[in-house]
Amino acid sequence: MKIDILTVGKIKEGYLRDAADEYIKRLSRYANISVIEVRDEKTAEGASARENDIVMSQEALRLEKYVDDGAVLIPLCIEGKQVTSEEFAELITGYENSGKSHIQFVIGGSLGIDAKLKERGNMKLSFSKMTFPHQLMRVILLEQIYRAYRIKNNEPYHK
Repeated sequence: MKIDILTVGKIKEGYLRDAADEYIKRLSRYANISVIEVRDEKTAEGASARENDIVMSQEALRLEKYVDDGAVLIPLCIEGKQVTSEEFAELITGYENSGKSHIQFVIGGSLGIDAKLKERGNMKLSFSKMTFPHQLMRVILLEQIYRAYRIKNNEPYHK
C-alpha cells in the first residue's frame, strides 16, 4: 500500500518532527509512506471570510498538484465521518481488499481545506469535533495509521 499525507506547511517544532519521523519509520514495514508538504499562505489577523477563502484556495492549488486521480483521497476535516481505531483499520483493509493500492490523506493549513478539494475526496474523515493544530494532526494521523496496521495484523500495540 502506498500512503501519502498531503499537508500544508512544515512542522516547526523538533519534538513533533521527531514523533512524525518515528511513526514513518515504524510504518515502513507495512506501507510506503510519503509526506508531501506544500507552502502555507500567510493569513492576515482579522482577515475577512473572502480573504480566508482565497488563502485556502491558493493552498488547495498547491496540494492538487500532488493529488493522484487513481488514489483514494481522504481530506481530514471537522465535518468528516468519525470512526474508531478499529473502524479505521477496517477502512484501510477495505480499500486494500478492493484493489486500491494508494491512499492520500489531506491535512489543510490553519484555516482548513478548501471546499472544492474536500468535495473531490472519496470520503471526509474527522478525528474529533475539536480543532487540532495542523502540525500536531500529522503526528496523530501517522500514529493512527500505524495503529491500524497493528490492529489489522493482530499485533500487540492497540489496547
